[in-house]
Amino acid sequence: MEILEQLTEVFQMVFEDDEIEIDRHTTANDIDGWDSMSHMTLLMAIEEDFEIEFEEWEVIDLSDVGELIDLITEKLSE
Repeated sequence: MEILEQLTEVFQMVFEDDEIEIDRHTTANDIDGWDSMSHMTLLMAIEEDFEIEFEEWEVIDLSDVGELIDLITEKLSE
């Protein structure tokens, strides 16, 4: 499964919305309910689903899903 496809499933689970579709340009402004609390829940769900761990400094300045995908890709290759 591609990272974007797997990540979409995580978004759908966290936001309890099977209709959510994301792409590399998706930001928090594009998803209803994506606030600071759901952001933490999302990051924890991503860590669990992809079996990776983020450092706080790695995720603090992410601006869109594309940067998140790049970070996940980097973590998976370590």
